[in-house]
Amino acid sequence: MAQDKEFLGKAPVGKLLAKLAIPAVVAQIVNLLYNMVDRIYIGRYDATGLALTGVGVCLPVIMMVSAFAALVGMGGAPQASILMGKRQYEKAEKTMGNCFSLLVIISLVLTVALYCFGRPLLLTFGASSSTIDYAMEYMNIYVLGTLFVQIALGMNAFISAQGFTTISMLSVLIGAILNIVLDPIFIFAFHMGVRGAALATILSQAVSAAWVLKFLWGKKTYLRIQPKNLPIHWRVIAPCLALGVSPFIMQITESAINVCFNTSLLRYGGDIAVGSMTVLATVMQFCMLPLQGLTQGAQPITSYNYGARQPERVKKSFQLLLISSLTYTVLLWASVMLFPQAFVHLFNQGNQELIRYASWAARIYFAVMFLMGAQIACQQTLIAIGNAKTSLFLAVLRKIILLIPLIYILPEIFQQKDMAVFMAEPIADFLAVTITVSLFTWQFRKALRQIREPGSVNPRETGSGQ
Repeated sequence: MAQDKEFLGKAPVGKLLAKLAIPAVVAQIVNLLYNMVDRIYIGRYDATGLALTGVGVCLPVIMMVSAFAALVGMGGAPQASILMGKRQYEKAEKTMGNCFSLLVIISLVLTVALYCFGRPLLLTFGASSSTIDYAMEYMNIYVLGTLFVQIALGMNAFISAQGFTTISMLSVLIGAILNIVLDPIFIFAFHMGVRGAALATILSQAVSAAWVLKFLWGKKTYLRIQPKNLPIHWRVIAPCLALGVSPFIMQITESAINVCFNTSLLRYGGDIAVGSMTVLATVMQFCMLPLQGLTQGAQPITSYNYGARQPERVKKSFQLLLISSLTYTVLLWASVMLFPQAFVHLFNQGNQELIRYASWAARIYFAVMFLMGAQIACQQTLIAIGNAKTSLFLAVLRKIILLIPLIYILPEIFQQKDMAVFMAEPIADFLAVTITVSLFTWQFRKALRQIREPGSVNPRETGSGQ
């Protein structure tokens, strides 16, 4: 078993990345089906597009719930991998136990908060008088599954962090298949509409969460959830939260960005523009989730070998991640540019105005998507090596410093206001990628020198950021 625990530091990096990344990519694509299938069915259930738009304005809340899972899971998992690389398995196990307890606490707080403030939140997020009832029908049921979402997403990261990406993939696959089966039954057969879509989603997430906990309490995992590790200690959880702030901001600001886009587009383009944004946001998820799968496959390799002081394996892991990520984003960008209608048709076939508008907006919104592979590869590698400060800055840069102001500034400059809102995305992406690549090159070389030089202090020894 001891030798098995060290396979992340011994197996060829290329084969290891393929072995870990392929199941992770499949898992992320399947994970997208939770929301994507809901919207496809809802779009066919209500040809007016109002139900689809109502569910669309729930997306910021869904992202917010997922962001808290990322704060704990995507921060704690790299920390656990680094500790495993140092062969400090008891500390790694304690890290996972503390993260589990924190996820449960966050779930309870979120559930109460969303029930109390759901309606004003949705109105703030762009719901109109025509769509608020649909949004509330979906949200009132979805919040019941907050605990399941937190455990399924947050704790699954610890399965991937140990190199069990096939098990991690199955965690998602089981729930997604169940969701696909239950959606048409609840939406059409039981005539539950939007409420049926939400119910199918939370039941599926509950099954995924049960699968994750069964594995992490079992005998096949290297790190187990044990009662002695559940009490939360600040010295254990603080490094995890420091690393998790970056993915948290990346996801929580997606919620804020959706609010900004929806409210601006409602002002300049009406419900048809907000409905189009729902489609584009889902396609963007389609872009980002497989990239997250690639980074999940690379993260255990990078983190473990960084903790084990093997700089060449860390470097090789990043290079392969970068090539894979750029290849994916270039191919997806070309597909959207050539066939935007094909993506829109997935969500609505009856509203020709929505199809025309969203197809036009897609070519603007995704104009520089091909560069995003570099952004994600660099930013996630910084998280994998425990560089909390730089990864946090880059997360804030793209979304808060650049994109949100541009959503409001550009309509003041250009005559076609709705086009200007969509243009904010490619302009912010181009600027962010340029800065990210430059800053990453400097920080990554510095990190490799620190673990390459004999007798140097490993910056992760105390769990603090660089």
